Amino acid sequence: MPAPRFADQLNTQIGNELAAHSQYLACAIYYDALTMPQMAAFFYGQALEEREHAMMMVQYLLDTDADVVLPGVDAPVNGFEDVVAPVCLALAQEKRVTEQINGLLRIAREESDFASEQFMQWFIKEQVEEVATMSDLLAVVTRNRDDVEDIEEYVARERSAEGADPTAPRVAGA
Repeated sequence: MPAPRFADQLNTQIGNELAAHSQYLACAIYYDALTMPQMAAFFYGQALEEREHAMMMVQYLLDTDADVVLPGVDAPVNGFEDVVAPVCLALAQEKRVTEQINGLLRIAREESDFASEQFMQWFIKEQVEEVATMSDLLAVVTRNRDDVEDIEEYVARERSAEGADPTAPRVAGA
C-alpha cells in the first residue's frame, strides 16, 4: 500500500489530470469551431491523454489497495482571444503539472515509498515531452498566428510521427 500522504496527493492529482482533460477539450472545441481540424485533433488527443494519465493513477491506487477518491474539477477556460491563447494556456498548464508530478515524486521519496517512486518515473519522462511539445507548438503558432494553414501543416506533420509508449503504466478500464 502506498504511503497515506502519497495516496492522498495522488487522488488530488487525479483531479488535476481530469481538469487538464476538460481544458484540452475546451481548446479542441475552440479550434474545431475555427475549422482548424489538425489543431482540434491535436487537442482532442491531448484531452484523451490527460484522461489516460488520470486512469493510470486510478489503476495504481486500485493495484495497491489504496482508496480512490475522485475530486471535483473547476470549469475550463472556454473563450480565447486568438489562436495563440489556447497554446499559451496549455504550456502553462503543462509546467504546472510538471511541478505537481515532481511534488508527488518528492513525497514518495520522503516517505520511502519505493513502489510509488518507481510509478512516478514514467510521469516525469512524460512531462519533459509534454512541455517540449507545447513549447514548440507555441513557437510555431506565435510565428504563424496569421497563417493557420502553416500551423495546420506543422501539426499534421508532427502528429504523424507519434507512437504508443510501451513503457506506460496500465490504464484503468482499458
